[in-house]
Amino acid sequence: MNVNPPASRGELRMLQFAIAVYVFMFAIKLVAYFLTGVLALLAESVHSLTDLFIATFIVLAFVYSRKSADEGHHYGHARAENIAALIAATLFISFTSVQLYQEAFNQLVGQISTTYQHLPLALGIVVLSMVVESTPLIGLLRHTYRGPAATAQLTDLVNDEFALVAVLIGTVFLIRGQPVADPIAVIIVATIIAARGAVLLLQNASYLLGRSPDAAYLTRIAQIAQTVDGVREVHELRGEYIGPSMVHLEMHVAVARGTPIEDADQIADEVERRLATEGGCEYCTVHVEPDRA
Repeated sequence: MNVNPPASRGELRMLQFAIAVYVFMFAIKLVAYFLTGVLALLAESVHSLTDLFIATFIVLAFVYSRKSADEGHHYGHARAENIAALIAATLFISFTSVQLYQEAFNQLVGQISTTYQHLPLALGIVVLSMVVESTPLIGLLRHTYRGPAATAQLTDLVNDEFALVAVLIGTVFLIRGQPVADPIAVIIVATIIAARGAVLLLQNASYLLGRSPDAAYLTRIAQIAQTVDGVREVHELRGEYIGPSMVHLEMHVAVARGTPIEDADQIADEVERRLATEGGCEYCTVHVEPDRA
C-alpha cells in the first residue's frame, strides 16, 4: 500500500510534463479558434486551461502530501491529494462545464452566429492535440502504482482524448456543411468534464469521510500478524485510510497468560514490523492482552 520513492518521483515527473503539454495545447487551440471560428476549439482551449490549473494544483498537493508527520498532523499530510482532487472537481471542472453548456446552447438556438474558415487547419490542430496529449497518458499508464493525484491526471488525459474524438468528428461534419455539429461537440466536451468532476467528487469524499480498507486487505493483515511467534489470536482489527496510499491500523493480539511484559512488548514490536514490511501499514498500533482461553 505504501508509495515507494522512485514511483513517487516518476509520478511527479509525468505530472510536471502534463503541465507543459497543457500550456502548449491551450495556446495552439486558442489560436486555432480565432483563425477558424470553431467553437469546439474554444471549448477545448478552455478545457486545456482548466486542466492546467488542476494539474498545477495537484502537483503542489502531491509534493505537500509527502511531508512528514508533525505536531499538528500525527499521521502526515497524505490527504492533501484527496483535498486537491475535491477542489478540482467542485470548482474548476464544474465551473468550466457550466460555461461550455451555456455557450453551446446559445449557438444551438441561434443567439450566436459563427462564420467558419480554414476548417482543414482546425482538423489538423485536433489531430495534433490527440497525438501530443497521448504522450503523458502513455507515460502514466506505464506506472504500476498510481496515487490519486496521478490517477486523477490519468483520468483527465483519457477524458481529453474522448473529448478530442468528439471534436474531431464535429469538425469533419463542419467541413461537410453541418454547422450544428460544432455546438453538439461542445456539449459532449462539457459532459465529459462534468462526469469526471462527479467521479472525482465521489471517490475522494469517501477517503476524507474515513474510508476503511476492504475485507480482503484486513484478512491479509490478520494473517500476517498471526505468523508472529507468540500471537494466539487477532481481534478488534480496525483500519482507516489516512491518505490515498497509507493506512492506519489498530488491533488487539492475544498472547499466552503469564507472558512477561517485556516478551509481550517484543511480540507487539514484531507484529508492527511485519505489518509495515509485508502489509504496507505505515501507522499501526498493536494492543497486547492475555489469551482468553
